[in-house]
Amino acid sequence: MFGYLRLLFDNFTLILLAVVATATLLPAQGQGAVFFDGLTVAAIALLFFMHGAKLSRQAIIAGMMHWRLHTLVFACTFLMFPIIGLLAKPMLLPLVGDKLYMGILFLCVLPGTVQSAIAFTSLAGGNVPAAVCSASASSIIGILLTPLLVALLMQVDASEGASPLRSIGSISMQLLLPFVLGHAMRPIIGDWVDKHKKNLSRLDQTSILLVVYTALSASVVEGLWNTVLPKTLLVLTLVCCVLLAVVLFLTAWLGERCGFSREDRITIVFCGSKKSMATGVPMAQVLFAGPLLGPALLPLIIFHQIQLMVCAVMAQHYARQGEALRATG
Repeated sequence: MFGYLRLLFDNFTLILLAVVATATLLPAQGQGAVFFDGLTVAAIALLFFMHGAKLSRQAIIAGMMHWRLHTLVFACTFLMFPIIGLLAKPMLLPLVGDKLYMGILFLCVLPGTVQSAIAFTSLAGGNVPAAVCSASASSIIGILLTPLLVALLMQVDASEGASPLRSIGSISMQLLLPFVLGHAMRPIIGDWVDKHKKNLSRLDQTSILLVVYTALSASVVEGLWNTVLPKTLLVLTLVCCVLLAVVLFLTAWLGERCGFSREDRITIVFCGSKKSMATGVPMAQVLFAGPLLGPALLPLIIFHQIQLMVCAVMAQHYARQGEALRATG
């Protein structure tokens, strides 16, 4: 029992809980929010720059060509999630009502995260090149696929006011460009990066903490804790927990069932189980009008915070497990 609690409440997890509490009590606002937004972007850019510098050309090509892994991740993100949401409708409607169920279904059709999925994969010792390819491609594909799924499953017309080119440009500038630049600099700084991999792993943790604080601060400022009754919030939180647990189990089971390596299974779990708030919020503002916007966003906000907490613990567990395997192998 003590070992299990120690797993949940190791140093990094305690820091993460402190960050969540700080964002709830002292959210970044005004110029502070602008500062943390900029700091998060800079930290993530540096993270991907270092990932690019750490990876060999052969590793990147292997990641791009890993079509079986990418196919499974995309199937989990855009097929398995929506099917679960549709099958759960008879149970969820009496619990949360029509509007919040619509928000849950919207959550299910969103693309996966990019920054945190890759950071967790790296922290856990997964296949980072494949994670970069899968997470980035999922986000870009989702710009076009998510509105189509919304229109198909929810009878909500997707507006052409969305800006896919701007979204693609933002993803490229924030993630892929630093990655490419870092890889281009590998001949110069590669030896130094290889010698300091352990210290540089702290960059992954820092980026996660910044994403948590910045995202939760924005939610709190927008009235996260005042939008629904406490009872409804509790029920919705439990629904999100169950949804995440089911998806984490299925992604882990499918990865093992399909014969993937340990590193690939880690990538499948973290890339196939996560949903993007950064992509979901602007999409919701375009796809849903007036009173529908709040219920559409609330499940995503809650699920996003839960997935960060749970995946942080899982990444630490995978990392310790990997160290133990290397020590015995």
